[in-house]
Amino acid sequence: MLLNDDLTRLRHITEAAQEAMGYLKDLPWIEFEKNRPIQHSVVRCIEIVGEASSRISSGLREANPQVPWVDIIAMRNRIVHAYYDIDIDVVWKTVTEDLPVLLPEIQSIVRDLTDVY
Repeated sequence: MLLNDDLTRLRHITEAAQEAMGYLKDLPWIEFEKNRPIQHSVVRCIEIVGEASSRISSGLREANPQVPWVDIIAMRNRIVHAYYDIDIDVVWKTVTEDLPVLLPEIQSIVRDLTDVY
């Protein structure tokens, strides 16, 4: 059952990352900076990535040290607990630089687990 739970969480990460990147596709920084609804949507996606990551089994996290699990979870915690002090520059960088690197790693893990499951 744990494998199924991990697959579900990995799929949540994948979907939320793709959604966040989709919000910013072809959107210039200046538009993102002014668009509070898009900011809120992107922040929510990052929360989901972090929350799902925190629920991945320790065994799977340990088996995949190439994924910065601690940083992902810390980002979620920062957003949730310091909601009034979110740096949208960091949000922008996360979605435009970090998620495009993270997504293929997560998709690779999903493929590997799907082959096993």
